Amino acid sequence: MGFSENLGSMFSEFRREAFRLESLDDYSRSGGVEAYHAFLAGEEQPEEYRNSSWVTTVGEAVRSGRRMYRVHVLSRPLTDYLRFELSWGYRRNMTAGEEFFILDVTERENPLQGVPDFWLFDDEAVAVMNYDDSGGYLGADFHGGDRVPEFAAHRDAALAHAVPFADWWAEYGE
Repeated sequence: MGFSENLGSMFSEFRREAFRLESLDDYSRSGGVEAYHAFLAGEEQPEEYRNSSWVTTVGEAVRSGRRMYRVHVLSRPLTDYLRFELSWGYRRNMTAGEEFFILDVTERENPLQGVPDFWLFDDEAVAVMNYDDSGGYLGADFHGGDRVPEFAAHRDAALAHAVPFADWWAEYGE
């Protein structure tokens, strides 16, 4: 992969797989704000949310044979934001082919305590995601080479402790 320091470009440049680790309970100031407010108000999903550019990005990647998947580390009870993200966002993105796993740490120790949110592309490049205390996205720090094995190990640990979203949702979802 031509390692780019532009997160948007990385989604079109990766060749095999893009993995995301999510660890926050609230990303409400990072996008989809209007949809989040609609969810809280009990309204229908806005059209622009259902057909967002992210759904297009995922669909194009999956149709070309590339894998996009993520693990979300969370605990119950779910925050309002997680209820929104899981019931609207994940289920929407699954229709485009994105895969989701849940690492529920409600009744166990978090094996990834202190690990930041990140994207790992093709085991070659990492984008560490930075957020403020209110879930606002601040930007990404890009790494390659010597930092990649560290984040690949975090991915492997997350997947080893996670369950498929559909299985988790069937037990704990709304």
